[in-house]
Amino acid sequence: MLIYRKVLPGFCKVLREGGKKVVFTNGCFDILHAGHVRYLTEAREKGDLLFVGLNSDESVRKLKGEGRPINNQTDRAEVLLGLRAVDYVVIFEEDTAEKIIEEIKPSVYVKGGDDNSDNLPEAKIVQSYGGKVEFVKFVEGHSTSNIVEKILKS
Repeated sequence: MLIYRKVLPGFCKVLREGGKKVVFTNGCFDILHAGHVRYLTEAREKGDLLFVGLNSDESVRKLKGEGRPINNQTDRAEVLLGLRAVDYVVIFEEDTAEKIIEEIKPSVYVKGGDDNSDNLPEAKIVQSYGGKVEFVKFVEGHSTSNIVEKILKS
C-alpha cells in the first residue's frame, strides 16, 4: 500500500505499540532487478512489516544525474508494491532518509552490504532511540547503472 508521509509517524507508532517489528529501507529502485528482489526479501525477514522509502523523481535526479530516473515515482512504487516482501511504500523528497527515520522510528533499518554504519547518516539516528541497523549481502553485478550501461551499449 502506498502510504502518505503525513500519516506515517502515527501509523508506525500504533504498529510498534501493537508489538509489530517495523523494518525500513530506502532507495531509488529505478529499474527493478534480481538484486533488488533478494535485498527486499531479506530485509522483510528481519521483522513483521517492511516499509520502503522511495526517493522521489526529483531526489533521484539529484542523486543519479539527468536522465534518471528511467521510471517515474508512481510506476516505481507500483512495481515495488507488487512484490510479496513489500508491505508499504512512502515517497520522500530528501536526498537521505534521515528525516523519515526520525519520524517513524523503525525497529530495524536495513541497507545493502555495500554500505556500512560509518557512511550512513541514518545509522546514528536509528541507534539513538535503540533501533538496529542491519546490512544485507550485496548482489555483485546487479545494479540499475549496469543495466542502463548494457542497454546503451547494445
